[in-house]
Amino acid sequence: MPTAVITGASKGIGRAIALRLAPAYDIVALARTEEALRSLGAEIAGKGGRCTAIDVDLRDPSAIATALDGVHADVLVNNAGIMHRKAFIDLAPDDWAEMMDVNVHAIYHVTRALLPGMIAKGAGHIVNISSIAGRNTFLGGSGYCATKHAVQALSECLMLEVREYGVKVSVVMPGSVATELTPGGSKVEWALRADDVAESVAHVLSMPPHALTFMVEVRASLPRK
Repeated sequence: MPTAVITGASKGIGRAIALRLAPAYDIVALARTEEALRSLGAEIAGKGGRCTAIDVDLRDPSAIATALDGVHADVLVNNAGIMHRKAFIDLAPDDWAEMMDVNVHAIYHVTRALLPGMIAKGAGHIVNISSIAGRNTFLGGSGYCATKHAVQALSECLMLEVREYGVKVSVVMPGSVATELTPGGSKVEWALRADDVAESVAHVLSMPPHALTFMVEVRASLPRK
């Protein structure tokens, strides 16, 4: 069975993606929360799937290299993300650095670890989870939007570079999703569910070998009930 590596897989969108892909892929789940990873692995195993849980701090390049040494991926979903929603003047250097490390630098290091194997095999699919904040902005989003704009540019450049090797790159851009990133007090009547984003990832991966869905923007169409 092919292997799908998913970052930030312990909760929210990442967990939903892991559960959605588990019937068709052996899952390698990366996150910092060991207990939540064990829970995910048990749920996947209970449904007849396989999940290897790797507790890793995605802010640490050396830890990423160690965690992925010897791992061969058919699919990589770069999902891990963090948001500090603050006015720029209130955004501390540590807040900025953490968003850059998790939202951007981790994509670089995880992809660098797994892409050579895909190129050698002549096949593979990288799916980067971005946001509509990758082309829009919002108050208090200077740091977060900057990271998601970076993901958009990185994804498109990488897609153009690796398609000749049989490797696909896609970017999925959800609107507001009801997860732990949703600011307190926010109205969620129009928010997507994590499962909605997972379904979009599955759709992207289902395309024929000769066709690529590069960019998918996912929005709610009706208020949640």
